[in-house]
Amino acid sequence: MNDALKKALLSVFVLYSSAIFFCYGQKPVRLVLLETTDVHGMVMPFDYIEKKKSDASLAGVEGYIKKEGFRHDEMILLDNGDNLQGQPAEYYFNFIDTVSRHLNSAIMNFMNYDACTVGNHDIETGHRVYDRVRKEYRFPLLAANAVDVNTGKPYFEPYTILKRNGLKIIVFGLVTPSIPDWLPLELYRGMEFTDMVEAAKKWMPVMKAEKPDLIVGLFHSGWDKNYDHKGNNYHPENGTAAVAYNVPGFDVIFAGHDHNAACEKIVNIAGDTVLVIDGGSHAQIIGRADVLFKNTDRSGRKRISVSGEILSVREYKPDSTFLAFTVNYDNTIMNYVDKVIGSSTATVSSRDSYFGSSSFTDLIHRIQLELTGADISFAAPLSFDVEIPEGKITVGDMFKLYRFENMLYTMKMTGSEIKNYLEFSYGGWLNTMTGPADHLIAFRLGLDGNPVMSGTRARLKNQPYNFDSAAGIDYTVDVSKPAGDRIRIKGLSDGRPFEEGKSYRVAVNSYRGNGGGGHFFEGAGIGKDELRRRIIASTDKDLRYYMLKYIEKKGTISPAPFNNWKIIPESWALDAGKKDYILMFGTQGVKK
Repeated sequence: MNDALKKALLSVFVLYSSAIFFCYGQKPVRLVLLETTDVHGMVMPFDYIEKKKSDASLAGVEGYIKKEGFRHDEMILLDNGDNLQGQPAEYYFNFIDTVSRHLNSAIMNFMNYDACTVGNHDIETGHRVYDRVRKEYRFPLLAANAVDVNTGKPYFEPYTILKRNGLKIIVFGLVTPSIPDWLPLELYRGMEFTDMVEAAKKWMPVMKAEKPDLIVGLFHSGWDKNYDHKGNNYHPENGTAAVAYNVPGFDVIFAGHDHNAACEKIVNIAGDTVLVIDGGSHAQIIGRADVLFKNTDRSGRKRISVSGEILSVREYKPDSTFLAFTVNYDNTIMNYVDKVIGSSTATVSSRDSYFGSSSFTDLIHRIQLELTGADISFAAPLSFDVEIPEGKITVGDMFKLYRFENMLYTMKMTGSEIKNYLEFSYGGWLNTMTGPADHLIAFRLGLDGNPVMSGTRARLKNQPYNFDSAAGIDYTVDVSKPAGDRIRIKGLSDGRPFEEGKSYRVAVNSYRGNGGGGHFFEGAGIGKDELRRRIIASTDKDLRYYMLKYIEKKGTISPAPFNNWKIIPESWALDAGKKDYILMFGTQGVKK
């Protein structure tokens, strides 16, 4: 071999080696995944119910994105559902202005979201809303386990493939399958919701065949930290943990639905590490995952690190271009919520609802009874702490009185089922007392036996929207007796006797009437199939709509408690109630 040939071969070798080093020894490629979830209408930095500025909104999320200066090829923006319900802004574009582009699609398109999983409260708006918004989105709406009953295929997209900087990323969506336990069939007609684990196992081979660099789960379902990894305590509503542990293939999973915040790594049944992030609610939090990739051999890219964090949106100013984009929407919504529909001769507060018959909850009872002509009404305070002041009543006030878009059902129940229903409700609401020094309210207790505090407020053991009282009957709740043996029904409030073997017409919202909260299933002992047969009638619009019409028709209302039920022993309830009131709400407004 002559010198010229040797030099030529050496030059080729150097060039080849340089190319190999350049391709497989370059700096790691970063991918940033951002999640919002359960925004519930907090798209703009203003609470249109309380009519005050908010320091958490999608405007703040956009402010964070702009401040970080992410390039398009290194960031993926995801939402995990429940963004079509919660604020008057969403309600207005859901049901009042159905012609203009929906506020939600306009803003999410403006922010360049890449994918969104449908949530149960999105389904709650009905086909006309989510089908319309789905068409307006410039990104796919996901839910592999929401199956079209006619075709057997997903009604929404099961997954989407995203390309970033030479990377192929799959985002796979699932929604909590418990939707039929809460919502009327007409809202999701044509769909059935299958088990999350089964759906993930079905689609994982399909996704792997795409040879992605990363598989991301986007699940509108809670992160169950008490899941025992063996499936013995698997609750389908919050099935994210069951999928994370039992379906290998996911690299990152974003959870939602439960309004909790979490960021942790778990090891699944295949011995692989999975990053799980639960992104809170109401745009207060951004869930962030950072993934680094590096070319290590000819087979392609390899992940070298996956990390996550929870970020507070309150630390970032709303983006100015976002605010400019939404100014006309803001004016439209303010005009809507400020519309006066009547007046009230008294202030009503949800605070009173926890301690006895109250003007707040009894206003809901009164409207439900008048709308349906039922014998008995069940209702709960749907918001923990809200007030409608004396004077003018606006559209916005109705979102305080009634938080969700439930239909109103008229159902048939026997007297014994009504009693057992109430036993269940008060069993999750009130503590069993041995004397006035005990707590009246059932709080979540810490290891020291004291109520768990969230800031300055004690946390309730159960959600207040499950604290159903009744109107139309007179009864007592004896907290000196154990749960299940507290209710004594004296008779109907109109003077008729109450008979446990007789059937009555009962007014109740559709969430409860479909089994939500367990009052019918665990309390009254009525099975799921039988429960549907008990529905006599349903409104065709949400209950808040009829409340608006009710007050417009009345002009002036004079809210007052029915005083048809009370907690006994009264002296115990009075003493303990004063102390618990302070634990729940502080000293302001304590009644003497």
